[in-house]
Amino acid sequence: MPVSDPISDLLTRIRNAVLAGHAAVSMPSSKMKMAIAHILKEEGFIENFEETDVENKPQRMLRMRMKYVGVRRERRPVISGLERVSRPGCRVYVGKRKIPWVRSGIGVAIVSTPKGVMTGVRARNLGVGGEVLCKVW
Repeated sequence: MPVSDPISDLLTRIRNAVLAGHAAVSMPSSKMKMAIAHILKEEGFIENFEETDVENKPQRMLRMRMKYVGVRRERRPVISGLERVSRPGCRVYVGKRKIPWVRSGIGVAIVSTPKGVMTGVRARNLGVGGEVLCKVW
């Protein structure tokens, strides 16, 4: 079944998996989702991700392993919040000086720029703006 906003679907699946305490989450793959997963891994929000073929399905699946800290009953997820900023109905574009800080630098803003999908800090350092996809903390 096609989804009208695949990035919101990705964030909702991650949010649901974290709240339920699942070790991993799977979803249909795309280049944008792979780029977001790569940023989440680089920033230490998820353990790992992989793209796999599924038998009898034409589309590849993206599988992310969630990251938790602590042991057993004190186990807490590394991701404490996700927020979709730019939506299909209301796109949010910013210049290099207006890229948002997330939780005073604790979180990460993911920005789609002409130079690719990257964190807000990296976009600011490269001097490019773009579409603010989401915030993760």
